Formats: sequence, structure tokens, C-alpha cells
Amino acid sequence: MKLLLIGANGTIGSIVREEMKKEAEIITAGRHHADISVDITSIESIKQMYKDVGKVDAVVNTAGAAHFAPLQKMTPEQNQVAVNSKLLGQVNLVILGMDAVTDNGSFTLTTGVLMDDPIKQAASAAMANGGVRAFVQSAAIEMPRGLRINHVSPTMLEVSAEKYGSLFQGFEPASSERIGLAYRKSIMGAQTGKGFYVY
Repeated sequence: MKLLLIGANGTIGSIVREEMKKEAEIITAGRHHADISVDITSIESIKQMYKDVGKVDAVVNTAGAAHFAPLQKMTPEQNQVAVNSKLLGQVNLVILGMDAVTDNGSFTLTTGVLMDDPIKQAASAAMANGGVRAFVQSAAIEMPRGLRINHVSPTMLEVSAEKYGSLFQGFEPASSERIGLAYRKSIMGAQTGKGFYVY
């Protein structure tokens, strides 16, 4: 299996890479220190990535930015960060990548707990996560050639608890093992249009 992993150097991307390294030839993509350079906010960059990579059996995206700020202070420009990256960046990876994925291959996008269990200052991130979930559910019924599409929705990770725990009061962190298995299920399983929730 040839797997294109976007955001491979991030916390979740590193977990996916470790989980899938025995089953897949992993091609990493990202802004820095990756096999292929890509900026998911740029349509031209996404097109060039797929041109450089060629055919793959699975695409996994763990990249995506959002601005965290109190709602009363949020500007349209700050909100646009999540729209351009976490939402449209992931949607465009699918729209522009279907021809690059082999028959019966898959896309796995990343959402997150904030769309279901909000915290303060995260309305923009929650909006983007919810939009990706809706896109996955709808796109699944139109995917050609047996292609599958799912999303994984993680909560705060155990490895990130020291850094972000103060924002996620009362949340039970998820282990890297559980996160990795959710991505494995999406990549290797048969389901489509599903969310794999690690809460």
C-alpha cells in the first residue's frame, strides 16, 4: 500500500506514521521536512503535490490550522484561518485528489472533539470540524470507483495534556494507541462516510 500522509510531522501525523509503517510505503507531505512540500491552503500547491506523488492507495490528512480567540474579539480574518486551512484545505485535498487515488482507495480527514464538546475560544475550530464532518458524510455517496472517505475525530491526546490541559478542563485524554487505531480503521477497513470518534 502506498499512503500519502499530509501533516506527517505533527503530533497526530507522527502517530499515524508509527501505526502504519509496517503496512504501507508512506510518503510524507507538509510545509517543512517532508518528502513532498505542500500548503493545503493553496489549490496550486495541492495540485503540484498530487502531480509529484503520482498514484497512491490512501490519503491521510492530519494538517489544518485554526485561530483560537474569544468570540467577541474574533475577526473575520482570524476566522478565515480555519476556513482556508482546516475546512477548505481538507475538502480540496479530496476534490483535487480523487484521480490520484487508486480504485477502492481511501481518504481520511481529521476533525476533532470541539465540534461535539465545545470549549471557550474554539468556535472557529469547531465550525471547521463540523463542516468537514458534513462534507465527509455527503461526499461518501458520490465517490467514484469504490473510493472511501472518513474522518477521525480525536480528543486531546495524552502526549499533549501538559501543553493543552488547562484549556480542556475535565476532558479525559486519549492515548496515542487509540488515536492510531482509529486512523488504521479508516485506512484499512471497509466503512465510508463515517466518523471515528476517539473521546
